[in-house]
Formats: sequence, structure tokens, C-alpha cells
Amino acid sequence: MTNLRKSNLEKLDNQEFDVLIIGGGINGAVSASALAAKGAKVALIDKGDFAGFTSSNSSNLAWGGIKYLESHEYGLVYKLCKSRNHLMSNYPSTVQEIRFLTSIQKGFRFPPFFVFLGTIFYWIIGKFFTLAPKFLSARKIKKLEEVVNTANVQGGFEYSDCYLHDNDARFVFNFIRQGMSYGCIAANYVEASSADRIDGMWHTKAKDGISGKEFTIKSKVFINAAGPFVDKINQVIAQQTQHHHLFSKGIHLIVDQITDSGKVLTFFADDGRLFFVIPMGRKTCIGTTDTQVESPLSYVTEQDRQFVLDNVNRLLDLKKPLTTEDIIAERCGVRPLAIKGENGQADWVQLSRKHAVDIDSDNKHLSIFGGKLTDCINVGDEIAHEVEKLGVHLPYADQKWYGEPGDEVKQEFLHRARLMDLDGMTPQGASEPLTQRFWRRYGRNAISMLESIREDKSKAERLIENAEYLRVEIEHAAKREMVTKLDDFLRRRSKISLVVRQEEILSAPGLKEACDILFGEEAEAKLEEYKTMLAQRQARQ
Repeated sequence: MTNLRKSNLEKLDNQEFDVLIIGGGINGAVSASALAAKGAKVALIDKGDFAGFTSSNSSNLAWGGIKYLESHEYGLVYKLCKSRNHLMSNYPSTVQEIRFLTSIQKGFRFPPFFVFLGTIFYWIIGKFFTLAPKFLSARKIKKLEEVVNTANVQGGFEYSDCYLHDNDARFVFNFIRQGMSYGCIAANYVEASSADRIDGMWHTKAKDGISGKEFTIKSKVFINAAGPFVDKINQVIAQQTQHHHLFSKGIHLIVDQITDSGKVLTFFADDGRLFFVIPMGRKTCIGTTDTQVESPLSYVTEQDRQFVLDNVNRLLDLKKPLTTEDIIAERCGVRPLAIKGENGQADWVQLSRKHAVDIDSDNKHLSIFGGKLTDCINVGDEIAHEVEKLGVHLPYADQKWYGEPGDEVKQEFLHRARLMDLDGMTPQGASEPLTQRFWRRYGRNAISMLESIREDKSKAERLIENAEYLRVEIEHAAKREMVTKLDDFLRRRSKISLVVRQEEILSAPGLKEACDILFGEEAEAKLEEYKTMLAQRQARQ
């Protein structure tokens, strides 16, 4: 158990909080960060790891919702574009503009130029914040991106949206880490089993999933931000809400780099829905499926894999077709789609990812439904506003709680990085210079990491072959990032297990040392735990 987690568990058991948040996905993370920065006494728990479910299985796109134009949700598109632009401005090293190259097949339900006009409208709604769209002939598409199969393409276009330069789980965790810096007491692998309101306070019974210890967390306000499990928790605590969730399963396959153009290739799959080929450093992410499921507990099926492979092989001119042997890693998650009404029904394909907040003012209970990464700042602001209305005093209500550190801090980091030639230490084959990655991932904490490298050059050594992460990063994760299981680091604090094959990770000579750094005396047990998890996952497939 990390010292940080142990300390936080003790505090959860011995203090009263203004707010307890259940769920460490994007909704819970921004709620915690916003409330803690504004002066509330906040606790956050998750029954798994932070960003361990839906928030680590997205397309890594922070887009303005162009597809919602077809369903005439212009207000939602305007709001999402505004949120996207705000994210770009406040996280310039993380949320970055990227070009989408879209090809329209012959016989599609709309002619290419009509769809292109939609991108012009989208650009206008986005207040011209990105580069302008361009209409493209099939010949021009082939010239720009040779890998696209244009045999049946009628035309297409380029337009801009955004993507997360790092993985989605890391983006989410940084909100939680920031919340902890403001005093939020957060712990992963802690499950809430029940909650009762007694004498004006919520008494939530919780259990540490690692030690088995049970304890009670007391709070004035209870926020259910458990993503796809919101409905289940509300049933347990007999909380009635206006909204509930439907679930859509999406999967992605990670393969070796298909194209180095740095663009998102966008198509319409066999079933008419959007299909992406997305850059991921030296790898490529392809997908997604969009399948209605009854349970949030979903897995990649052989049918899912074949759907993605069939579409990418049909839509691209590859030297040889992709097969299951080419798959390095897989992502599978459910999108919780908010729908109003106790027994509400809807065409789930047409449901948007907009969020909804249901509030029980008498019992000081909030439930957050739906949502997406693009809208996260709005969620944080809205939750802080509603919690204040419930009577929680926020002494720093006007405090800005999001964004990268100021330019003065950045310039200090860059100056020190140049003096020690940090970029010269970038591992061979890395997808970006160390200076860029350090700043984006660690912000002001990167300065102390530079000092560690200056004092001991071995801190700049890469421990796991084909992974970009250095010894100093693993040491930082051990101290400050509440890595409780090996998968937390390999899959969510980093993206190592998304871009390096399992067998390569397990055979890496430095993996044992990485475990020693992360877990100390528990290193061997944690490694065996990870191997068992992989075996169980393989058995499900």
C-alpha cells in the first residue's frame, strides 16, 4: 500500500466532509477538483482505480459533437464547441487541434458537398477557433493520404477538432491529483456498500478492497458520479431520480502505425456510423463499434474485432490486411447515455452524450448522468454551483480550478530543461521529446523531476523496452500517483500496456525493478497479481 493511499484511508475514517464523491471517472474527478479548489472539504472514492472504466476507454477525442448536427441538436453542438475551445485554451499541451480527413463512399445517404456544408456550419458554430474545412475530390484524398482506398469514394473533406495528446485516463487522473493538491482526500479500490442519512449527515459504509477493512465516511452532501453504475448505487440507497442510463458499447483496436500523417481518418462504417483511424504516437487506434448492451460490464467479442478489422481493411489500401495477430491491445467500454423518465425509451443510436444532474435538495444528494470529456469543465463548474446552493460554504467560490500552470512556471521548467539538454535524453524511438511529455504530464512537478535527473543520471534510464517511461517517472508515480496495482501504472497512469504487447512487457528485464520502485516489499506479489489478471482477461476472450 502506498503511503499516500494509507494516509488518505486513515483520514477518510476519521473526518467529516462537506462532500463525498462516489466515482473517480471524469465526472467525479472534475467535481472533486472544482470543489476542493473552491474551499470545500472533499472526499472521493472509487471501487476500482481512478478512470478505471469508461474514462479509460474513449476515442481520446475532445470534439465538439459534429455528428449531433444530423439530429439538429444545435444548442448542444454550440455548447460542446465552446467547451472544446475552452479546453484547448487552458490545456494547450494536452488538448490539441487535429485534422480529420473524411471520405464519403458512393451511395451514402447524403452527397459529399452537402456533408461538407455541415462542416462549414460546424466551423461557424465553433467561432472559427480552428482551421477552416476544405472540400476534397477523391483524387485529392488519395494524394493527401495514400493509405485511403478511394475506389468507391465520391468525395470528402478535411475539418478540425481536438484530441488528447496523452491517454484519456491520464487526463482524468490529473484532475484528481490537482484536487488532492487542494486538500481532497481520495482513495482508489474503496467501495461504498450502503449510505444512510442520519441527523443531517450522510453515513456511507465503505470497504477497502485491498485490506478488507470497513469504515464509515461522514459527509453533508453525497455525489453519485459512478458513471455507468450511477443507477445501481441509487437503487442501493433508495434514491429516486428523473434520469437513468442506457449503455452503448464501444471498442478500439491498437495496431502498429498505419500512417504517419498525424490526421484522424474518418469514415462511415458498414452500418452507417462513424469509424475512426486515430494516431496514437507510434501506434494507431481503430474503431469504434456502437452496440447497445444491457450491462456496463462488457467485453470485446470476436464479432466486435471482426467488425473493426473488416471495416478498416475495406476502407484502407493496406500492404496486407490486418488480422487479429496485428492487434497489440484492445479497449472496451460502455458509454452511459442519459435518458429522462423512470421507464423512458428512446432510439439509443440518436442519444447524445450530454450530461444531466439530478438533485435531491432535501437529502443533499446529486447524481451525474452521461457526459463526455469535452464537457468536463462545465460539469465541474455546475456541480460546485449546485453544492453551494445546498448550503456548503465555498470560501473561494471564484477560484479557477482548471488549466495548466502559468507561463512563468512553464518558462522556468523549459529553461532548466534546456540547460541540462533534457531532449537529448529522449529514448530512441520515442514519439515526442522528453521536454514536451514531462510538461504535459507533470506540470510544475516536472521541475523537481529534472533535479532528480541532474543529481543522478540513472533516473533518465528507460526501464521497460519499447516504453518511453523513465526511472524518474516511475519513482514519481510511486510517491504521488497512488499506484495500487501494476495495471494502474501500465494502463492508466501511463499507456504502456496500450502500445507494448503483453509478452514484451512481461519479458522486459526492467519490469521487476519497476515493481520494486512502485511496491517495495510487495513487488513480487503485485507482479503475480498482474499476471493473474491478464490470464483471467484472456480466458474471457
